[in-house]
Amino acid sequence: MHKLGRGHRDKVQQFMTITGASEKLALQALKASDWHLEGAFDFFYGQQSHIKSYTNTTHLEELYKRYKDPYTDMILADGITLLCNDLQLVVSWHMKASTMCEYSKEEFFTGLQALGIDSLEKFRERIPFMRSELKDEQKFREIYNFAFGWAKEKGQKSLALDTAIGMWQLLFAEKQWPLVDHWCQFLQARHNKAISRDTWSQLLEFARTVDPALLNYDAEGAWPYLIDEFVEYLNENGIIQNGQFK
Repeated sequence: MHKLGRGHRDKVQQFMTITGASEKLALQALKASDWHLEGAFDFFYGQQSHIKSYTNTTHLEELYKRYKDPYTDMILADGITLLCNDLQLVVSWHMKASTMCEYSKEEFFTGLQALGIDSLEKFRERIPFMRSELKDEQKFREIYNFAFGWAKEKGQKSLALDTAIGMWQLLFAEKQWPLVDHWCQFLQARHNKAISRDTWSQLLEFARTVDPALLNYDAEGAWPYLIDEFVEYLNENGIIQNGQFK
């Protein structure tokens, strides 16, 4: 990239930051669009839509065997930990996995083909892109909603409290909701029960729409009782004082 002018170098860096693409792909897309960023994005994402056909199923088979359980034709907890500990949720979302710590062969192939991955090298190249998906508003919402069904135990309608707290800490670490730690402490102190899907879904709306200092909180709004109790907890414990978040 040192042979490029400063303006072109800046565009390459900007393109890589936004898309998570490698320098090689960034240069390819920008050159194809005569160095227009919008055209480069169209080129890049257009290529991504066709990328599934370029994955090598033989390589996918090798990857699958690397992570599958030795006694069953599934990728279980140990294999998933080995595959990608910090990106398990996003990867599972792409795989449309039905259960935490389990990938069927179909889920594994479908997800990695959609990502254009058939080797560890390609997996590493896609990590910045997968991380960036948690920063995209629409994809974050999709991943957040997916997480409830994925993380709850089979046959259960609600999500175990400890699991829910772990998922909230993981999700909001990327999205940065200032009240997440207080919310988790409140649940452990006052609730100590499983979390319903309604509470799970409504909390995201609360985190997105209500100011951390509660300046626009509507006590007459249709929030679940647990969120209303959380607001009382914040005020009672001096976490919110005179319209300011401490």
